[in-house]
Amino acid sequence: MTRIAVTGVTGYVGGRVASGLAAAGDTELLLVARRPERVHPPAGAAVLKAGYGDADALRAGLAGTDVLFFVSAHESADRVDQHRTVIEAAAAAGVGQIVYTSFVGAADDAAFTLARDHGATERILASAGPAVTLLRDDFYLDAMLGFADADGVIRGPAGDGEAAAVARDDVADAAVAVLRDAAAHRGAVYELTGGEAIGFAELARRAAIATGRPWRYVDETPAEAYASRAHYGAPAWQVEAWVSTYTAIAGGHLARVSDDVPRLTGHPARTLEDVIAGR
Repeated sequence: MTRIAVTGVTGYVGGRVASGLAAAGDTELLLVARRPERVHPPAGAAVLKAGYGDADALRAGLAGTDVLFFVSAHESADRVDQHRTVIEAAAAAGVGQIVYTSFVGAADDAAFTLARDHGATERILASAGPAVTLLRDDFYLDAMLGFADADGVIRGPAGDGEAAAVARDDVADAAVAVLRDAAAHRGAVYELTGGEAIGFAELARRAAIATGRPWRYVDETPAEAYASRAHYGAPAWQVEAWVSTYTAIAGGHLARVSDDVPRLTGHPARTLEDVIAGR
C-alpha cells in the first residue's frame, strides 16, 4: 500500500485531501502538522509533529514515505526557505515523489508577487531528486468572495480584468485523484482553474443574486490601493502582494481557463454559485 504524507492538514485543502484519501481507503496516511492537537486523524492514519522549518523532524518522520503532498506555506518573508527545508528533508528521507500546490504563472517575474515564491520553489523541486507533480492553482473563488468587507464591497485595482478562479474543493478533489495514482502523474503539470473567467464586477453582481444582500466592486488605482491598505501596518512585501492580486488580474495574467479539473476529477469545475451554496 502506498504511503502518502499530507501537509497542511489543519488547513482547508490539506484537511480535505486527507479526508478524501482516508475515505478511499487504498493508501497509508501520514498527517504532518506543526500543531498535532488540532488534527483529528481518521482511523489508521499516523500523525507527525513537524513544522515546515523542522528539518530533523521531517527527515526522520518522512522515512518510508512514497509520496508527499506538499501544500505551500502561508505567505511570509521566509516562505521559500521553509519550502526548501521541506523539500530537502523529503529528499534526504527517500521520498519518491512530491505533489506540490503551486500557482498558475509561477515565475521570477510573475505579475502576482507571491507567484514568484512558487517559481523559486519549482526550481528547488526540479533539482531535489524526487519526482515532481505540480498543481498550479488559480486564485480561489472562496478567497475572492472573502475580499469583500462587511458591507459587501470589494476594492482594488483589477479594472475589468478576469481570473479563472477555482473552488478549493476542486483543488482538493484533483489532488486526491492525482495522489491515488501518483506514479501515473510523475512529471505532470496541471493548471487547476474554474470553468470560466470572472471579473470582480460580475462576481459582485452574481454574489448579490445568490446571497440576497448587496455586493459591489469599487475599482481603485494602484496608488489608491496602496494608500487604502497602509493603515494595516503590514510589511511592504505583503502590501505589494495584496495589491498585485488585483493588478495581475487587470493585466489578464490569470484569465486562462483549463480543463484539468474536470479531466482529473470526473466532474465539472464548481461555479461561483456552487461555492456560495457550499456545494
